[in-house]
Amino acid sequence: MSPTTTFNAFRIHKDASGHRAGIEEMSIDALSPGEVLVKVAYSSVNYKDALAGSGKGRILRQYPLNGGIDLAGYVAESTDPAFKEGDEVLCTGCGLSETRDGGYAEYARLESKWTIPLPAGLTLRDSMALGTAGFTAALALYQMIRNGQTADMGPIVVTGATGGVGSLAIDILTRAGFEAHAITGKLEQFDYLIGLGARQCIAREGLYWGQRPLESAHWAGAIDNVGGDMLAGLSRVIKPYGNIAICGNAASIELATTVMPFIIRGLSLLGVASAGTARGIREEIWQHLADDWKPAQLATIANREVELAHLPAVFDTMLAGKSHGRTIVRIA
Repeated sequence: MSPTTTFNAFRIHKDASGHRAGIEEMSIDALSPGEVLVKVAYSSVNYKDALAGSGKGRILRQYPLNGGIDLAGYVAESTDPAFKEGDEVLCTGCGLSETRDGGYAEYARLESKWTIPLPAGLTLRDSMALGTAGFTAALALYQMIRNGQTADMGPIVVTGATGGVGSLAIDILTRAGFEAHAITGKLEQFDYLIGLGARQCIAREGLYWGQRPLESAHWAGAIDNVGGDMLAGLSRVIKPYGNIAICGNAASIELATTVMPFIIRGLSLLGVASAGTARGIREEIWQHLADDWKPAQLATIANREVELAHLPAVFDTMLAGKSHGRTIVRIA
């Protein structure tokens, strides 16, 4: 699988001329350093990718870089004996499209410590249907269970439920034996969410949490992708000793609440930072995703497949809040 000298990449620049991004030809030698050269087969589109590729968010810490915080493909070359030519591997986060070249390219070079062998039970395409979104959803559940969450405590509610993390969280919760409820602003997607396993769908508009520090408890825990008023409201309605796993800030980075849910009901807020997860936990999460937590409706959730040239349009749709599920990027 000898690599070509040059290849195509969706590369992001920011300089005196401003932000620009698009497909360019580049050389293998220009890639970020690392022990494992991968011929990329698939990547995916996450909210961070849309922010980085459109220039509407400060995701990259250096320029220029290839976009794409996820990738899966075949080892083309490796200086680490743990990996040999032809091995199927994946990587999510770990500095991709932040401090090093990412997966929106025909080739990427990875540090071996963050290169994960593709677990049995997943194809390369499956792994990118999951990608950072699936890894984040699974990591949220992993941390909740580690902090004492059990299915018999009651249902877990997921906010931002039609997004990539939200959709996969509902499916993963259901596969793991939990009852999943969904909160969304997209009423037309209720049937979609029920098909993923949601036992109850709640419209975001019309939700009234009440203003007391503690309100009637409705759920045993939550996976929140929204932040702001949504997260503050959730903190008042979670049952004793439940957990809220915080995955995103689609509405706001602010959190205005009181200490009462924490000192009276024993609520725990769990931060989910998937990008830098330790390798041992990372491998454990991917094994769950390939086995007992593998989403049953993955083909429904990963409802779109595009090539590199289509990325700008996908970014615009995602940032406008008009997408649902996951978009896979096929690297031609």
